[in-house]
Amino acid sequence: MTAAEFGLLLPFALLLGTMATAPVVAPKWWLRHYAKVALGLGAITAGGYFFGLHDLHSLGAAAHEYISFIALVGSLFVVSGGIHIGVKGEATPLANVVFLLAGALAANLLGTTGTALLLIRPWIRMNKDRVTAHHVVFFIFLVANVGGCLTPIGDPPLFLGYLQGIPFWWVAEKCWPMWLVGVGLLLAIFYVWDRKDFLRAPRPVRDRETAAETWKIEGLPNLFFLAVILGAVFAPSPPLLREGLMLAAAGGSYFTTPKSVHAANRFDFHPIQEVAVLFAGIFATMLPALAWLDHHAAALLGDRPSPAVFFWGTGVLSSTLDNAPTYLAFLSALHGTAGAEAVSSLPVTHPQQVLAISIGAVFFGAATYIGNGPNFMIKAVAGQNQVRMPSFLEFIVKFTLPCLLPVLALLWLVFFRD
Repeated sequence: MTAAEFGLLLPFALLLGTMATAPVVAPKWWLRHYAKVALGLGAITAGGYFFGLHDLHSLGAAAHEYISFIALVGSLFVVSGGIHIGVKGEATPLANVVFLLAGALAANLLGTTGTALLLIRPWIRMNKDRVTAHHVVFFIFLVANVGGCLTPIGDPPLFLGYLQGIPFWWVAEKCWPMWLVGVGLLLAIFYVWDRKDFLRAPRPVRDRETAAETWKIEGLPNLFFLAVILGAVFAPSPPLLREGLMLAAAGGSYFTTPKSVHAANRFDFHPIQEVAVLFAGIFATMLPALAWLDHHAAALLGDRPSPAVFFWGTGVLSSTLDNAPTYLAFLSALHGTAGAEAVSSLPVTHPQQVLAISIGAVFFGAATYIGNGPNFMIKAVAGQNQVRMPSFLEFIVKFTLPCLLPVLALLWLVFFRD
């Protein structure tokens, strides 16, 4: 790596390091100054591209990707905040498993972002008398990431692959064994953890069943706005028209939703504001990291890369660079090393490699808060509802390494080792 490349990568490393340590070491300072840190480091990288490299194309592409990202996440946040799902009684470990399984299946129809933002509030209310970090982290694992690997609608990397020419039903046909193993093992781990937590709870909590609480849904007209947003994702359109439709749906939802529904959801704009600021810095500072990966991936992979290389390579970088652009970078590298005429032919000529890229991007997206778009949003909503969430490093040490990594290692051994 040259000195120039290192200099451009430094703001990204500083931002990730600060996000990982500052909330633990200096939480009050971080709360006051996170916007200055994220936007300041992003401005340094953007300035280097503008004044030093004169690369307006990369800056424009990153800006468009950021606008698309924040329009989708922001509009889903507003619309989901207008739907209140009433829940009944205290959730048992088995009821929680059923809820998470239903969320993992629904993610393939509504997308991980839409499903996660729709269900996170009722999930917290179901467990309100004993909700802890493990409830939200496993929700991130299953509903916001792993569950959505059966269709291109499910997770952003797979949708990008579909746009590149990967057949729509190829994903479901090839990914279901990994989905079954991943979801099944994570649900089993969650059940063991949640049962121990449930048995430690006071008996009034375990026996709680309030007759006044019933399963009900308020704000059903927002399902129309949700359909508009999901339709806009697939609609071919001129630049920014798609994002305009999403924002229009968000505006329609916000101004037509009764205030009582927003109050029941404790809805305000702070979570999306925090996500918008931090990801503005991330999208800007990760530009040189993605450029380096795009230029060097083929050399790193070699002439005949195995599925394992793609699984771990895509996975590890997805957890820190966001899984959607990482997926595209490795798919492009495979296209180059395979000498294929079109990306659409790769599922035929190199099915295991494409499968490894797909599973690596989707599953490893759950490994950190920034691995996939909805992760940080869920953290912000949980914090808004007074759930103490782990810091960036605590998330990795307490949950990713002991719970998610063994599942990933087993998937490698069973499906991608050779």
